[in-house]
Amino acid sequence: MYDSLISPKITNDNLVTPNWRFFDCRFVLNNPMQKQSEYRTSHLPKASYVNLENDLSDTHITGRTGRHPLPDKEKLFKKLSLWGIDSSVQVVVYDDFGGAHASRFWWILRWLGHDKVAVLDGGWPRWIKENRPISNEIYSPKSRVFNAIPRDNLHVSAENVIEYCFDKKTNILDARSLERFRGENESMDPVAGHIPSAVSAPYTNNLDSDGNWKSKSELRKMYLKLLDGSPAEESVNYCGSGITACHNVLAIYHAGLGLARIYPGSWSDWITDPKRPVEIG
Repeated sequence: MYDSLISPKITNDNLVTPNWRFFDCRFVLNNPMQKQSEYRTSHLPKASYVNLENDLSDTHITGRTGRHPLPDKEKLFKKLSLWGIDSSVQVVVYDDFGGAHASRFWWILRWLGHDKVAVLDGGWPRWIKENRPISNEIYSPKSRVFNAIPRDNLHVSAENVIEYCFDKKTNILDARSLERFRGENESMDPVAGHIPSAVSAPYTNNLDSDGNWKSKSELRKMYLKLLDGSPAEESVNYCGSGITACHNVLAIYHAGLGLARIYPGSWSDWITDPKRPVEIG
């Protein structure tokens, strides 16, 4: 079973293995249909396309929710069944954005109780660079019954986070860039800054200069320092809208430190209530 990262070679070796499913999670925030169009042109053989906003998020309500709320469970169960996923299936997910969007799907499957899911290390760019097979065929998988066992302890609410702001035992990690954490160059959300007591932990630090994931030992060293002696399972990860926070959760898990939690609404949800504290700098 592969439950964190998977190499292009192992993925390539299993393209025709029964009970393996592949999913293309490429996405661009300011052009939601662009990557789906690119998928139709070329993708991993037998891969299905998953849309970050239509499939992996619920509807954003301005001023009331974060930009990418968690999807409705019942609707998602039906989609996962139609996509051919049951408990026997090994899932491989990929994107072309450092694994950030694929990590959202990875986390969602883990949240719903499906552990056989791994993110392709290096994603689409590495797959192409290594001249591995591609296809333009739109694959139609045989539907299965997705048996969900949700782990709702893997995510927390804004109310929980408010408590953690004053609880030194709970580490809050911010996956956004250091500039956005400091409240500088905020272009995505109407309020700049970060959650009080949070620590800057940009998800891009999980990757090397080639866009591949750093080694387990490097990730372990980095996150042991960020967690500062606290158990990973008690930490909370957030970002702008609950997407790149999943990248940090995957990095922590891959490093062998446990399955951390996320605040799905993240910064874009936090600032919908002006009573919630904000820090700059």
